[in-house]
Amino acid sequence: MIRTTALALLLSVSAGAALAQPKIDPDWPCVQRKVETLSPGQFWTGPDIAAAGDWGSDNDAAVLAQKIASRRTDLSQVDPLLDDFAAKFGSDKDAKDKALTRVYAGAFEVLNGERNKIMNGIARYAQGQRRMAERIRDEADKVSQIKDAPSRGDETELPKDQTELETKFAWDRRIFQERSQSLTYVCEVPQLLEQRLGELGKRIQERL
Repeated sequence: MIRTTALALLLSVSAGAALAQPKIDPDWPCVQRKVETLSPGQFWTGPDIAAAGDWGSDNDAAVLAQKIASRRTDLSQVDPLLDDFAAKFGSDKDAKDKALTRVYAGAFEVLNGERNKIMNGIARYAQGQRRMAERIRDEADKVSQIKDAPSRGDETELPKDQTELETKFAWDRRIFQERSQSLTYVCEVPQLLEQRLGELGKRIQERL
């Protein structure tokens, strides 16, 4: 029974990876499809980003880009911030468009960088889960071997080493399950960042 439970936990990890994409990547346990890299053009059909200049050298654009990229800034606050920024350029449409393009470039770089860190974190998390699943399987095997050993006879009191092993097995299994539940929420973050980036791109382009 214990061994079956441990194997079920292992299978749940494999199943998550299998659902994620046709080719199973053991370091990607999410049901959501893994998108390795993003490009600015996925969310932008406005002016050429390269021609707009380095966003980091434009202090006003850089400050705004980082502010609207932050998830602490509610999307309802983005429109007023963009309107105030665009208003600084008055009737100079070319300057305004280039500045807004730099804002998008900055927001893309900030959000994409955050997304990459989270993707790498998910991979490390999955590796840790896989190692823990293997340890749980080994612990289940040892517990089963001790219980099935002929030398036990009709003993009613469990040996100390068996009690410690069963306690460790139960604790590891609990941690594994809690980490698996947490991973479900973490897996949603890359997509949430992509959605935010798409929404920012849309709102910036509305002001070009």
